Amino acid sequence: MCAMKKKRVLVTGGSGFLGSHLCERLLEEGHEVLCVDNFYTGRKDSILHLMDNPHFEIIRHDVTFPLYVEADEIYNLACPASPIHYQFDPVQTTKTSVHGAINMLGLAKRIKAKIFQASTSEVYGDPAVHPQTEDYWGNVNPIGIRACYDEGKRCAETLFFDYHRQHGLRIKVGRIFNTYGPRMAMEDGRVVSNFVVQALRGEDITVYGKGEQTRSFCYVDDLVEGIFRLMEHTPDEFTGPVNLGNPLEFSILELAQEVIDLTGSVSRIVFKPLPSDDPMQRKPDISLAKRALGWEPRTPLREGLVKTVEYFQRVLKTA
Repeated sequence: MCAMKKKRVLVTGGSGFLGSHLCERLLEEGHEVLCVDNFYTGRKDSILHLMDNPHFEIIRHDVTFPLYVEADEIYNLACPASPIHYQFDPVQTTKTSVHGAINMLGLAKRIKAKIFQASTSEVYGDPAVHPQTEDYWGNVNPIGIRACYDEGKRCAETLFFDYHRQHGLRIKVGRIFNTYGPRMAMEDGRVVSNFVVQALRGEDITVYGKGEQTRSFCYVDDLVEGIFRLMEHTPDEFTGPVNLGNPLEFSILELAQEVIDLTGSVSRIVFKPLPSDDPMQRKPDISLAKRALGWEPRTPLREGLVKTVEYFQRVLKTA
């Protein structure tokens, strides 16, 4: 394969969990990276190791306001992704998805850039179809406590496809399923980080309901590879949406037991009532990603959890 042309790439939400790994990958590919973040949930610690790279820049900016820069490509990852964060200020969450999409699409139109939207498996809501395929329209409560995120992301997809149809914009839409790995925030309420931190601290591990609800966990390096292939290795006529996630399904109780085993923790598992609108099943059908991207996750759950545990052990030592 011939070497790719060096590009100037804008990554919104670039200091977040996924964004920081994506910035790292783009730099490794030889591109210039402009990281844009308002640091609401993103952390400077996640990108400190990139700061000395002369091809890496940071702008503190909120995507709900227009941005005027030059770039060849845009990856739009800006939006709090954990329930604790996106439910703290639900109006702002919706604005980040909707106004942020409008502003980034407007920028892409002006500078004629290709643009990627980090959509989510949450567009499927509490699915009545299992596993979820891209042609499933979803089962979302539009007035529930998760709607600010779910409906915001659904509206963002609408905007992307309307800009594509109306203005000929080159778009790529990836629906991201549960992802985990180093640089997750400790207090973000996501199940992997919750369980690992609770186990390392010897605290009770909180499982909601009976722990029978299922999730499919994709290691962050695999996920970034999928995003990269969608953006860089598919023709312009392939827009997505395409599911990006791990099709291997685990119950929440199985995850808790695996984390206890890996950490050697004395933590007990305690059960609490299910949160409102919490999906009972979540598993991607990745047939399209396999065909169009030649992609599927490579990292087994236990291997990825080992790396994640090692990361949180280091964080807790310096906390």
